[in-house]
Amino acid sequence: MKRVAVLGSTGSIGESALDVIRMRPDRFVLVGLASGGNVERILEQALAFGVEIVGLARPKGPIPPGIEVITGENAASEVLRRSRPDIVVNGITGASGFLPSLEAVRMGSVLALANKESLVVGGKFLTEEAAAHGSVIVPVDSEHSAVFQCLSGEPREAVRRIVLTASGGPFRDRPRETFGAITPQEALNHPTWRMGRRITVDSATLMNKGLEMIEACWLFGVSMDMVEVVVHPQSIVHSMVEFSDSSIKAQLGLPDMRTAIAYALSWPDRLDLPLGRLSFRAPLALEFLPPDEEKFPALSVAKKAMERPEVLPCVMNAADEVAVEAFLSGRIRFDEIVALVKKTMDMFGAFKVETPDELVELDRQARKALEAMLA
Repeated sequence: MKRVAVLGSTGSIGESALDVIRMRPDRFVLVGLASGGNVERILEQALAFGVEIVGLARPKGPIPPGIEVITGENAASEVLRRSRPDIVVNGITGASGFLPSLEAVRMGSVLALANKESLVVGGKFLTEEAAAHGSVIVPVDSEHSAVFQCLSGEPREAVRRIVLTASGGPFRDRPRETFGAITPQEALNHPTWRMGRRITVDSATLMNKGLEMIEACWLFGVSMDMVEVVVHPQSIVHSMVEFSDSSIKAQLGLPDMRTAIAYALSWPDRLDLPLGRLSFRAPLALEFLPPDEEKFPALSVAKKAMERPEVLPCVMNAADEVAVEAFLSGRIRFDEIVALVKKTMDMFGAFKVETPDELVELDRQARKALEAMLA
């Protein structure tokens, strides 16, 4: 029986993780929950699973008496310290997930990582701490889970190329000259996945793929020139790995995040779960198209960021979080998001980071710089 803590429990990843745990009470016991501010929902979850340790970073609404809830920016990390889980599912959105991820690996827990920003922002620190404390990072993103599965049993020196698939988002076929007129409502209408607001907009700009390219470098110990993105509108092939003999392994499945979450929770085993299955009884067409990097410059920005991997990915992510929120609130146009991210990165080219605390400060300064530009 594995003890599990779920961070970001009221979001889409968190709810899916709880659904998997609910299906297999013989394998998992939930010992901790943390979220941003949804008091009502997290207390419902705690009651349903009998969880006694709950954390909320920014509670929205009163907390009923008789319920112990840890509050504040460090609530998620404190939940981990008190609950001592075997597995931590980190589904927190944004850079605020980095320090809880660092706490999880320092405890030696298995980190089931959906918070890609943890590796984008602080990949060097997180991977070093995981190695030092015997922690394993098992990716939950469908793309990285696919690569992780394809690499199982394979020598890393035989890897020639990692190919991450992208749905292409809702604007794959939309003319670039019309991007300035895209509304938040249009950007939030993803054709395949149902996700949080920021990641949905990032999927529309392909910034999400840029972040995933950086994440793949840290997860699998490869250089950026070994990571490619291909547009695959059907979202059936979740990613591929090419090896030195030119053979390619791919992981396929229906677009259901519970599959990747279940694999991360049960690794190195597999769970028997009542999830939907891919059928080959009907015709199935799979398309693969090269991304248009002029139309979607976020991929080029991500490659540029990895020229200074300890600094620029952190700035890139911080600026993107601010820019996406500015777009959603009507302060900037859709086609200004990536341009503002790049402009912010240019401001921090000489910055140096040597500790996690300095990384947190860099994140703060990058946000402040872009907010100043917006003002």
